[in-house]
Order: sequence, then C-alpha cells, then structure tokens
Amino acid sequence: MIVNPAPRFEPLSEEALATLDAGVGRLASEVGVQFDHPRALDLEIGGDHMVFGPVQGPPFVRIDGERRDGTMADLEQLMRLTHMTGALDTPGRSMLEPNDIPLDSRHLLRALAAVRLTDRVWAGEPSSEGAAQDCIRMIEIVHGGLGDDPVLFANVNVNSPLRYDVRMLEGLIAYAEARQAVIVTPFLLMGAMAPVSVPAALVQQTVEVLAGVALAQLVRRGSPCIMGSFLSSTDMQSGSPAFGGPESAIGLYASGQIARRLGLPWRSGGGTLTASQSVDYQAGYESFNTMIAAFLGGANVCWQSAGWLEGGLVTSFEKFAADCELLDLLQRQFAPLEIDEASLAFDAHVEVGQGGHFFGAQHTLERFRDCFWRPTVASTENFDRWTKNGSLDHAARASRRWKALIAEYEQPPLDEAIEEELVEFVERRAAEVGDTVSVR
Repeated sequence: MIVNPAPRFEPLSEEALATLDAGVGRLASEVGVQFDHPRALDLEIGGDHMVFGPVQGPPFVRIDGERRDGTMADLEQLMRLTHMTGALDTPGRSMLEPNDIPLDSRHLLRALAAVRLTDRVWAGEPSSEGAAQDCIRMIEIVHGGLGDDPVLFANVNVNSPLRYDVRMLEGLIAYAEARQAVIVTPFLLMGAMAPVSVPAALVQQTVEVLAGVALAQLVRRGSPCIMGSFLSSTDMQSGSPAFGGPESAIGLYASGQIARRLGLPWRSGGGTLTASQSVDYQAGYESFNTMIAAFLGGANVCWQSAGWLEGGLVTSFEKFAADCELLDLLQRQFAPLEIDEASLAFDAHVEVGQGGHFFGAQHTLERFRDCFWRPTVASTENFDRWTKNGSLDHAARASRRWKALIAEYEQPPLDEAIEEELVEFVERRAAEVGDTVSVR
C-alpha cells in the first residue's frame, strides 16, 4: 500500500457534475435496477491510500510464447510471484482460471493456495452464497474468528446494464452480513453494456454502484463498500473490447471525481489493460495509459495491475513481470519528494566547485546505491554490452525476471494447526459438492 498525495486530475466542471447527478436521478427513478434475489426485494429501506492487485479472471495463460489453458500449477506460480513483488498488495481472487480443477471446488483450492503461498489479504468468491460462506469460514479459521475490521474482500460485478443476478446478490449479501469489504463494480463496455458516450456510461455506472451499495447497507449498516469502475470502449468495427484508449482514461478520471463527490472509496478498473496479443509496444502504451489514469484519478484500489493481456483473456507471466516494474516506477514517481537541507546538497557544490563532476563527491558516495530508481527488466546497457548479453528484447528480459523471482521464493510460515484445519475443511467441502481433491 502506498499513499498518493498528488493533486487529482478532475476534468468535470460543477455544471457537468450537476448534469450527471440529474441523469443519475432520472435513470434510477424512471428505469431502475433489477435485483434477481427475493431477499433483496424484501428489504426496506474513503483517502489517499492505494492498494494494487494483479490481473483477475483470464482462462488462458501465456508463458514463453505459448498460449494455453490455465492450470492450478500456473495459478500457484502467480501466487508466488505476487508474494515476491513489493508492487502488489493482494493476489485477489483468481489471477488465472485453473481449468484442470472442478468448478464447484475451485474457490476452495484458490483460497487455500492464497493462504499458503502468500502473506497478503486475498479476495473471496462472490458468485454464490455457498462459495462466499466457504471463504468466510476459511478466514475465520485463519484469524480465529471475525472482528470489527474486515480481513477479506470480494468484487461483485453488476450484470450491466442495470441488473444484479441472483448469484452476485448471494455473494454481496453474504459478505455484507459478515462485514467484509464489498467492491461493487459495473462492467461497462460502451457500445455493448452501456451507451456509446462517456457521460451516459458514467450515469449508468453511478446508478448501478449506488444500488449495490444501498443494498449492502440495508443488509448490515456500516458494511464497508467500495465504488468499482470498469469502463472502456468497444471496437465498433469488430465488436471486440478495446482497452487503453482515451475513452478509458477520461472515464477513469471522471469516475474518481464522482467517487470523491459521493464520499466513496474508489476501485479503478484500469490497471495495466491492453488489447494486444503479445508483450509489445502496444501492450506497453495502453497499459501505461490506464495505469497513470488510476494514479492521477486518485484510485484507492487498482485492479488488473499486472499480467493482463489480449483483452483480459490471457494472463501473461512475462507481462506480469513487466507490469510490476511499471507499477514500481509509478509508485516511486508519485511518492512525496523530500526537500530538506541535505537534499539540496550545498556541501557537494562546495566540494566540486565549477566545471568538475559529482561521481566522487561525498554526497554521491553516501547515496549512490539507492538515490535513483533502478529497473529490473528495462535495459540501460550500451549497445555493445546489450549485444554481448544476447540482444534480449523487453519480453525476453521480463521472462528472465519472473523466473528469477520464482527461484528466490520462500513460502511464508503458517501455523500447522491452522493449516490442518483448513485442509480438513477444504477436503470435506469439496466432497460435499461431489469433488475429490488432495491438498496435503
């Protein structure tokens, strides 16, 4: 987690915000939001901190140029990479769908891997009441019960436009009852799940979020909620999702401004999003465009921050390493600049005088190891040295980086009694849903 004190980029005027407010009121009252859950229908009537999570949900993986179905072994490697990088705060729910694991017990094995392989807060399964309750029970085992502060979070997606299906509502209600954090996230691809104008999408997004947040408060007043945003455009020639364009960025800036107006913490849908099929220049600039918008827009939770490729269909190990470096760069760039007498280096000027150099100055010798940010993937070599070392491009260096991190990985300690209770719970619940798993 970092603190981002930088001024926010807010593109909307007070007049524009008032127009959006009126649009929200009209859409909510005259069209409304559909809740597909009987309990939901029976009910009556934030800051500068930033946390970062990697890509979530792709069914395919890309490693060393090979694209294939994701496996549990791949997901476990991604857990280890998350643990090894200082740029990410959580593995989230599912950096990759492990297609070799039965669907009904998949959430159990993902949660157990997150507990075993990382020391980070993880995300629970929101897609059914049973799966949500399983995740809540597992954190009760780990923490010895539930206190006043949440120790788990879940991302609940709206079935845009203007609908919550029963499975998402089951998850939202379960986590709200347990007072665990809920991120309410419309998934808006303009032209598909929202109109083709950014203002219309912002109005729809706000209505959908407020409906979900209101429901969570009706379930349990004071349940921690976060306004989610995943707003992008559609390629109107092919119908495919498009990421990293100007509409995505302006949507993020405006979403942050709206969230602050509402007094809600804000989850940015823009992490390192790209439609590119490979770890190339397109992937780089699209990822930067959405990630810098999260920083300048003042996002509190930055989802999809590492590994996203091919419009979210693929988790790339190479891009995971490259994105973590980009994220580390931006975290350093947005850190407050310390200005004091020591940083002004007056004595260094006295020592060097006119026309000299600072390589051997005392000020330099005391600080040269950590005075500047140093990349772990990008190359600063001259051409001859780069050629001698194999002429590796950025993707190849990123491949080398993630493998080096895995080689350095050490599993965090976990109390033996807690692990045994978790294992027994996972195996019993898997058997109850008809799956046989071995996690010992």
